[in-house]
Amino acid sequence: MNKLLYVIMVLLFSAPALGQDKTAAAAIAASNAIYFSAFEKGDSSIFIDRYAPDACILAPDMQPMCGPAGVLAFFQKGYYEYGLRNGKFITKEIYGSGDYVTEYGLYESRDAKGNLMGTGKYLVLWKKTDKGWKMFRDSFSSDH
Repeated sequence: MNKLLYVIMVLLFSAPALGQDKTAAAAIAASNAIYFSAFEKGDSSIFIDRYAPDACILAPDMQPMCGPAGVLAFFQKGYYEYGLRNGKFITKEIYGSGDYVTEYGLYESRDAKGNLMGTGKYLVLWKKTDKGWKMFRDSFSSDH
């Protein structure tokens, strides 16, 4: 076998998936798995802990909500005004490596009775911090 072809094959079959940080993907999945428990329990600290201290939530038709105070305000709006109590994220892709990765996915939100409130899509820029992977920029839009 040609030496160059051998090197190319080794690189292709032994390297992790291009454009995806496996450690980040595992951390994102773990964070997403407990995200909505903040609403189930009415515990804003669980929600705030998903985000970096310098995070911004970029919700539709709203000014950016930044820092811990902005993240708390967003939680309170979802919990008290909209009655959000549960939901789920469906990660479709994770792009990038290094200290930042981007997650693209779909979401569902539900009320206290389990009724579907909405569906949509999101992009989250995740940042590696001294406390692990945290959401840095969170942007989403409804399908309706």
